[in-house]
Amino acid sequence: MSFSASPRPPSGPRRRSLLASAAGAALLVGCSGGSESEERAAERSAGDAARARAGKDSEALAARYAAVMAAHPGLADRLRPLREDVVRHATAFGAAAGRTASPGASSTASDSASASARAAGPGDDSGGVPTDEKGAVALLAGAERKLADRRAADLLEVPGELARLLASVAAAGAAHVYLLTEGDG
Repeated sequence: MSFSASPRPPSGPRRRSLLASAAGAALLVGCSGGSESEERAAERSAGDAARARAGKDSEALAARYAAVMAAHPGLADRLRPLREDVVRHATAFGAAAGRTASPGASSTASDSASASARAAGPGDDSGGVPTDEKGAVALLAGAERKLADRRAADLLEVPGELARLLASVAAAGAAHVYLLTEGDG
C-alpha cells in the first residue's frame, strides 16, 4: 500500500503563524521605538545638566576655600583636606577645572582668589572673605550646608548613578559642615 502525497501541502497554519509573528514583531517595534528612547534621552540630558551644575558648584566652593586660605594662612592646615575633598568632588562630576585645580595648584588661582577676596568687602556675599577667622570659617560652613542641601534636593530629579554620587557628595558636605563648626560649640 502506498501513500500518495497530497497535491497541496497544508499551508493554512503556517501562513497564519507567519502573519501573526510578523504582526507581533511590527507591534513590538512600533511600541518601543519613540517614547521610551525620547524619555531616556531627556533623562540623560537632565542628568548631564545636573552633573555639570554640580561640578561647577564644587569648583566654586573650592575657589571659596582657596580665598579663605589665602586671606587667613593660619587656617590652611585645617582647611586644606576639606578643599582637597571638594576638588575631588568636582573631578568626580567631570568638571574640567577640578582636574587642574589640585590642592597645590598654581599660585595664579590662589592669587586671583585672594585678589577677589580683597576686592569684595567682608560683608559681601559674592565671595568676599570676612576679616576674622571665625567669620571666614562660618562662611565656608554656610556654603557647604547650602550646597549639601541643594544636592540632597536634586536627588529626586536625576538618574540612579548620578543620584548615588550626589548623595555621597552631599553627605561629605554635611561632614565638612560638622568639621567646620565643631569648635564653635
